[in-house]
This record gives sequence, structure tokens and C-alpha cells, in this order.
Amino acid sequence: MDAFIIEGGNPLQGEVAISGAKNAVLGIIPAAVLCACSSKIDNVPDIKDVNKMIVILEKLGAEIYRENDTLIINTEKPISYDVSDYEEETGQMRASYYLLGALLGRYRKAIVPLPGGCNIGDRPIDQHIKGFQALGATVVIEHGQVKMEAPELKGAHIFLDVVSVGATINIMLAAVRADGKTIIENAAKEPHIVDVANFLNLMGANIKGAGTDVIKIVGVEEMHGCEYSVIPDQITTGTYMMAAAATEGDILIKNVIPKHMEAITAKLSEMGVVVLEEDDGIRVIGKHPLKAVNVKTMPYPGFPTDLQQPMAVLMTIAQGTSTITESIFESRFKYVDELRRMGANISINSRTASITGVKSLSATKIRTTDLRAGAAMVIAGLIADGETKITEIVHIDRGYENLQENLRNLGAVIRRVSEKDPACL
Repeated sequence: MDAFIIEGGNPLQGEVAISGAKNAVLGIIPAAVLCACSSKIDNVPDIKDVNKMIVILEKLGAEIYRENDTLIINTEKPISYDVSDYEEETGQMRASYYLLGALLGRYRKAIVPLPGGCNIGDRPIDQHIKGFQALGATVVIEHGQVKMEAPELKGAHIFLDVVSVGATINIMLAAVRADGKTIIENAAKEPHIVDVANFLNLMGANIKGAGTDVIKIVGVEEMHGCEYSVIPDQITTGTYMMAAAATEGDILIKNVIPKHMEAITAKLSEMGVVVLEEDDGIRVIGKHPLKAVNVKTMPYPGFPTDLQQPMAVLMTIAQGTSTITESIFESRFKYVDELRRMGANISINSRTASITGVKSLSATKIRTTDLRAGAAMVIAGLIADGETKITEIVHIDRGYENLQENLRNLGAVIRRVSEKDPACL
């Protein structure tokens, strides 16, 4: 595995453009198989999870062409509904479960290995299965595979027991090709839910209410190809916002949707950071000392769980005692031991972290425990006194495009080394 080596203490200055949303495009790419057609998708990030999804679809029979950030997905030829031979690829990413809804919608059957992804807590797919069964599918889980078949798909009234982004998208993918009307209550409202719904509607689907807690879908017999541009990544935007705040930097973050960032903007402003919104940009000016704040992660439009770890890094150097309550995933504090190694004062009580600010963090060798914790480790390295080595950065590659290059362009002293490099040992 490669590692990052970061020399801390350099304020980030300049401009950075945000790429397409990982969590949106990983639902949009499988959605393209819902018809025998060709679709063009722009603003596609070059990250490992996207590349794995492309590989899986190509192995299933799709023809995919990529040029820069544009994908053309041609599914005019038959696509296999059996993904069982590609367990290695699906086991490394959570979003592989979207193949279940897309293949069920098109072929009325699907065989997909259970998904993988970051180990941040219990992430069952029971709500996905509940939705598929309500639409008429028989679901069996055996030998690590989810096997589904439906003689026909019928619209249904589905109430999700918990708000689930994955289940909301997956049910939409199947329901757009079902016979009749489907209503999803207690649906997730994240921006990427809306983005996937907009893509499906351009393909000929009939979805209303995406972005609210009630989504109504009238199934259609046929769908067609379309051209679509993915929204900017909310979590990547938040990561750069927090990096600017942590380093006392001044960054203009371009190609963003400020409304999607309101929960983050509010908390950074509460900490004393200057946040200036533009039409499609946000300027963040870090002001120290930072003030302590309390954060509770919530489904959108609340504070996103995917930015809990980077936020914790800001709290480690804020004046006073801050708290983070994690209400989504119960195992999302695994990174705390790494910050403690850098001198952070953090105590954990169940799902709440209490963080008392220290004067500074000290550089040492740390590791990433998951994708978003990896972003937190990078921010910690940017503000630490000395040279920080971050290992297991494969997690970061799953969700951040050109992170090293972007940070370097902003003034960070960061380099990537291979495991053969003595600096990585």
C-alpha cells in the first residue's frame, strides 16, 4: 500500500474545483442498465469505487467509454443479471448493492454478492429487501449472495423503518419499472437521492417527491438513454472547507451547491470561521483560535455522518470542550486512537466523543481506518507540528479525486510514497 507524508504547518491558499458526487454517481451508473440504450454521464469522478463499478458493468456485458470526466454507457446488448462471479469487486464497495435494484427492474431477477465497504458499523440491507419483497420479489440470501426473482413487479406502499439512503435509491431503481404506483415513506432526502431521481426521470421514469420524505413513483414499461451531469460532491466540499478552517487558510471552493453545505457552514461559522457563499462557490477563511461546538450527525439536511471525522480534527485544536454525537453508525470512532497518538484529548462515551482542545497536534505515523477517517487524518497531518506519515491510504482513493494534487496546489507539503520507499516503513 502507498502512504502520504505531510509536513504540517502550511495554511491552504487558492482555489479548488469539486468533482462529481461519489454517492450520486454510484447510483446513477447502475441505473443506466434499466434500459437497452446508451447514456452519457458528465462530471464523473475518477475514484476507485467508480472504477470498480465500471469494471463490474463491463463484465456483465455493458460497453463503457470514458474520456476525462465523461462516461458513455451502452447497454443495448443484453446485460447479465448474475454478478456472483465478481465477489472480489463487489466485496470492496458498499454501493454494489445498487445492482440489485437496477437488475431486478430490468430483468425481474438478480444475483449479487453481499456488499462490502468501510467497517463503520452495522449496515444491514433489511430495508432494501423489505422494499424488493413489497414489489413482488422473492429474496433468498445464501452462500454470501442475494438472489432475487419476481414473475412481475407491482407497485407498493413501502414505509422504511429507518431512514436509509441506500434502500431509498435501490427501491427507486426497481420501482421505476414496476407495474403501478409505488410510494416510499420515511425516504432519505440527501442531495444524491434527488440526483439519481433526476437521472431516472430523464430516462423516462415518473418520480415525484425526491428530496422529501415521501417519494411517489409511477412505473413505466420502457426507458431510454439520456445525457446528465452529476452534482458536485457535498462531502468533498466539506472536507476542503474544514481543511481551510483547520490550517487558518483562505480557499475558494468552486463548482459547489452552497445550499447542500448549510449544516457545515453553520457549524464552521459557530467556530469563528468566515464562510462566504457565492452562486456556485464557497470561500472559507480560517480564523484561530477556533471555538468549541457541539455536533450531532443526522440524516440530511442535518450534519452529515461522513464529515464527523474531519470535524473532530477541528475540535482537537478548538478552545474549550466540544462534543460529537454519532447517531448514524455506531463504530465511527475507530479513528480516535490515531488522533490520540498525535496528542488529541478525546474521550468516548457510547456514541458521543468529548474533545478538549489542545494547543497543537504533534506529527507521528498514523493510519486510515476508513474512507472519511482518511480525510480526517490528512487534515490532522496538515496542522500537526512536524512530518506525519499516513498509511493505508487506499481508503482515501475510494472517494477523493486528485486529493494530493489539489492540496499541493493549495500550498500543502504532501507527497505519496510506495510501500517500497523507506519513508513508508
